[in-house]
Amino acid sequence: MHIGLPVTKRFWAYAGSYDRKMLVLLAALFYGVSLQTGAFAQGAAADAATPAVYATEAKQVLLIEAETGSVLFEKNSDQPFTSASLSKMMVAEVVLDALKSGRLTLSQEFPVSEFAWRTGGAPSRTATMFAAVRSRVPVEALLKGVMVQMANDACLILAEGMAGSEQGFVKLMNERAAALGLKDSHFANATGLPDPGNKVSLRDMITLAQALKSNYPDFYALYAQPDFEWNKIFQRNRNPLLGQSPGVDGLAVGFAEGEGYSIVASAQQNGVRLYLGLAGSESDKTRQEDAAKALAWGFSAFEKRRLFEAGQVIGEASVYGGEPAQVPLVSPQPVDVYLPVGASDKLEAKVIYPWPLRPGVTQGQQVGHLKVMLGDKLLRDMPLQAASPSTLGSLVKRTRDALVELLFSWV
Repeated sequence: MHIGLPVTKRFWAYAGSYDRKMLVLLAALFYGVSLQTGAFAQGAAADAATPAVYATEAKQVLLIEAETGSVLFEKNSDQPFTSASLSKMMVAEVVLDALKSGRLTLSQEFPVSEFAWRTGGAPSRTATMFAAVRSRVPVEALLKGVMVQMANDACLILAEGMAGSEQGFVKLMNERAAALGLKDSHFANATGLPDPGNKVSLRDMITLAQALKSNYPDFYALYAQPDFEWNKIFQRNRNPLLGQSPGVDGLAVGFAEGEGYSIVASAQQNGVRLYLGLAGSESDKTRQEDAAKALAWGFSAFEKRRLFEAGQVIGEASVYGGEPAQVPLVSPQPVDVYLPVGASDKLEAKVIYPWPLRPGVTQGQQVGHLKVMLGDKLLRDMPLQAASPSTLGSLVKRTRDALVELLFSWV
């Protein structure tokens, strides 16, 4: 929904010392017609509207809206825990990266070693696609084994086939984790089977889930495949939310002795995508119920609002000695926020740029950024560009602007 929020009133506040020279434009957003008043540079902070509270006994939770990055609920999201089968998300990422770069093909076949068969196949009594020992399996089937069935044998067959050994593949997993910016995660094997070196955080896992969705959209769809059959054995997708919670289309679940049950899920409804990470649930049932409730709450208690269209003038920036003296500021992308239902009147926007700009501003040049706040919570921080240029003005104009700048330096 587009609120349509022209900046109707402004407070100008000189922030900081002369060295910093930062001008802050405060514009409260109340459907484009009213401004929450306050003292110079110290407007009264509005209490953010709080939606009906989501409660869970899970030890770690992180729920975010994908487009805006808004954190809807957070609990110990940076605290590392045992990855268990969530490791298989990273296995999928390594394989998909190789497919995308052409280093691997879907038709390529890898042999099933006795190690892969005993450790992750039928004899292991763990999640398996039942690949037969000493058979050869195409990468396409192995990828489905990883993403649909979370099969340990599929992970090991891919690891040995791509890197020569499981440990060689683990090196690739950790390299890709670093490349994606996963700061609190480390992988010790390709399956997530018990090893003290397997550690992840929910924030990292949601970062990984977003990368899988954005970098490999066609392959990501495999997470929503309801079933897969191999070696004449039919198995359902292991994601307990698939087909049960509206809009869910991924990703993975895990269990670690002594730490409980975990899940990383994603769902989309009415153009809004949420990512959920939850860990430390006491049972499979509790995990499923809490995850379903979190997603339902995220969709029902919040709403997406469009504050400004792409290219819509949001504010103006002064140009020292420039002609014209001010340039309009726009965002190259629409400015959307995802906020609690009924909280639009609590929004506040801040246009921030280094005051004053120097002449020679070009059209499309990034000169500042827009911060949208809800109470003390930052909802969006977006770059702002000059919508038109400003060249060097006359000597008289530059002299006048120099006096203004000198005056501000004494404040």
